[in-house]
Parts: sequence; structure tokens; C-alpha cells
Amino acid sequence: MINKHTSVVSILLIFTIFSGCSIYQTASNIARLKYRIHSATEYKILGISISDKRSIKDFNSVELLKLSAGLLKGNLPITFFLNVEAKNPNDGNSGYPKTDINIVAFPWKLFLNEKEIVQGNISNSVVVPGKGDSVIIPINVEFDLAKSYKEKSLDDILLLILQIGGVKGSTSNLKLFARPVLGTSFGKIEYPDDIKIVDKTFD
Repeated sequence: MINKHTSVVSILLIFTIFSGCSIYQTASNIARLKYRIHSATEYKILGISISDKRSIKDFNSVELLKLSAGLLKGNLPITFFLNVEAKNPNDGNSGYPKTDINIVAFPWKLFLNEKEIVQGNISNSVVVPGKGDSVIIPINVEFDLAKSYKEKSLDDILLLILQIGGVKGSTSNLKLFARPVLGTSFGKIEYPDDIKIVDKTFD
């Protein structure tokens, strides 16, 4: 994968000849925007909250009956919010001018345990102020587990979901690939390549 900073700057470099250094500087600033998975919240499967559950034993008999019926029907919808943290280091220090960055689109693909499960986009633009701070981009994730994991039993599916959405849930087995589109005074700039976003470090 091409280095993110290099690829974003290169796509605008040719225009610098005609517009001076301002475009190159803009490209350099937006390329410094960093992302990581901050958290995943409000997990529900068939409308049943799992954020308070540690194991399969924490599902009551009514919930298990509902989930078993859903699996037989091939219908186990899961919903949650994947919160992506975007950090804008362009705060006027380190030789870079203060720059607010507007994310106008954020087409994404979500992978669970290296398997692509769903694609989407944000519904509203997000401004990341040039303060050296971070903002959260909430991504509404919806997909059907029964269709994504046809070969698995209900116990297997519940164990998988508890790993990522239960009391001890972790986002370490989630990966997000996104291609942000940023609004600038020169028009929209789309990243030329997908960037990988994980929960450990900013990319």
C-alpha cells in the first residue's frame, strides 16, 4: 500500500505548477490527518443488548429462544456504532499552519476476523478542527450475522459477538478500510488508496 502522506500529496502535486505552493501545502496538511478505531458501542443482536453480557449463560431463556428462531429463519441482524477517532495535528505548531479539515465522505469496508462483512458511508460531513484535538466519527454498522456466518452454530455466533461487544469486548479483531473524501477551497480531494484503520495506533 502506498504511503498515505505521499499518495495524497502526489495526486495534487501537478497542480502546484499552476497554483503555486498553496495547493501543495493544503495537501500536506490534510495528509497529516490520522485515524484509529476508538471504540464500538451499543451492540444489539435481534434487538437484544449484549453490552452487559460476559458469556452465553447471561442470555435468558426467552432471549435464547428468540435467537434460535432467528438463526433458523436466517435472520440475525446485528447493529452497533463503530467510533472512529480522527486526529488533526495541524494546530499551527511544528511548521504547519492551523487547518480545519472537513471530511465530506468516508466510504468504508469493515472486516471481522479478516472477513469483509459490510460496507457503507457516513451520512453527514465531519469537521476536524485544527486544534491538535480529536473528534469521533460515529459509523452506524448493520449487517446480518446469519447470512455472514451461515456455517456457524448459534453458540459460535454468540461467542464471536461477545468477543467484540460483550462486557470484555475488544475491537482488536475489527479492521476498517476507508477512502476519505475531504473538502477544501480547491474542491474535493479523495484519497487515492484505501487506508487501514485499527484500534492500536493512529494511521
